[in-house]
Amino acid sequence: MDLGLEGRRAIVCGASRGMGRAIAVTLATEGAAVTLVARDRTALEETASLVRVRTGRDAAVVAADLTRDEDRQRIFAACPQPDILVNNGGGMPPGDFRDWDRAHWIAGVDMMMLAPIEMIRLAVDGMSERGFGRIVNIVSRSVKNPQAEMGLSNAARSGLVAFSSGLARQLVARNVTINNVLPGIIDSAAQHAHVHDLSRMTGRSYDSIWAERAAANPAKRFGDVEEIAAAVAFFCSHKAGFMTAQSLLVDGGDYRGLF
Repeated sequence: MDLGLEGRRAIVCGASRGMGRAIAVTLATEGAAVTLVARDRTALEETASLVRVRTGRDAAVVAADLTRDEDRQRIFAACPQPDILVNNGGGMPPGDFRDWDRAHWIAGVDMMMLAPIEMIRLAVDGMSERGFGRIVNIVSRSVKNPQAEMGLSNAARSGLVAFSSGLARQLVARNVTINNVLPGIIDSAAQHAHVHDLSRMTGRSYDSIWAERAAANPAKRFGDVEEIAAAVAFFCSHKAGFMTAQSLLVDGGDYRGLF
């Protein structure tokens, strides 16, 4: 299937590892010119090298903290007319809400809700004027299946999805869409870090938690980062222009609800 991404310009956040790296490589393979964003420049250069090896294309690199306005401005200086924006980034560690004070909540909302919204704000007007735009937020299954220990993520990421849903309906007539991908258990660096956190919280071994999570999933395995990247690439394509304000679970069937 031709996704129509040849020559499109994409900003991929969180591109230094895991799902973000896989998304960047996949979009570049489909012909997009990618600008890679994360805080770790060394890891970003590794992603850029991988893009060059896999696709023969170069990739721009911007080391930035998305919670900082000046850093967001630098990203759009490097890619001033993006056709595609992939909002993706880390989250807050699991814990007990009784241990979180106001500073924890503000940090979570700033990282997982306000920073992506600011990136959207900087992108949408130009996309609308040019008549093409694809925005994809990588959030979490927790927005549909909240987990108590992930309260900060439940709240902030749900806020991003709710905001995006309202805005998406204002933009789709201009061929600008906003959709969300909700990963389940994915074999990524972030997932390994999460399981280590759960191990410290519970006193159980890392290996036992990892194996238990795989066994509990209907697919009996963790997902691959490339499976997330494929879903994102379709949402970014010209084929997906009639899909907006949608939240796609990529979770091996773990969510048990109908809607």
